[in-house]
Amino acid sequence: MAMDLGGAKGGVKSDINVTPLVDVMLVLLIIMMLVAPLLQQGISVTLPKATNTVDKPEVQDQAVLAIGADKRLYLNAKPIQEGELATKLNEFLENKKEKIVLIKADEEVEYSAVMGAMDQLRQAGIEDIGLVTEPKLKPGASAAARGK
Repeated sequence: MAMDLGGAKGGVKSDINVTPLVDVMLVLLIIMMLVAPLLQQGISVTLPKATNTVDKPEVQDQAVLAIGADKRLYLNAKPIQEGELATKLNEFLENKKEKIVLIKADEEVEYSAVMGAMDQLRQAGIEDIGLVTEPKLKPGASAAARGK
């Protein structure tokens, strides 16, 4: 294959230059990689640490009930009142085949607030409830394993 350098002919070069397109796509990819973790975070909760944890993959459609340090309830990062938890949760899980709720409670929240939320979930007919914790690292674990 021969390559036309546009020398003697002086005509218009009709080849597509894809370099700017690739540059723009790389910038968009980097922006999406930086923004995506921020969108999943939801409400800021300091989770308690536990040694007996199992990693579960986070699903986009799962119901996450967060209990902040001030005992406010958040269903998928949207604030809700304590009395309307059952109705909002039933609306959210109406067409889902797996009715699982994950509870992310701040470590400063009293045990009674978490149990009160669990009682409301059970009254709403939710039996599969998971408690989300941070893994407790064993002594001598490196800083790289902690993600710092």
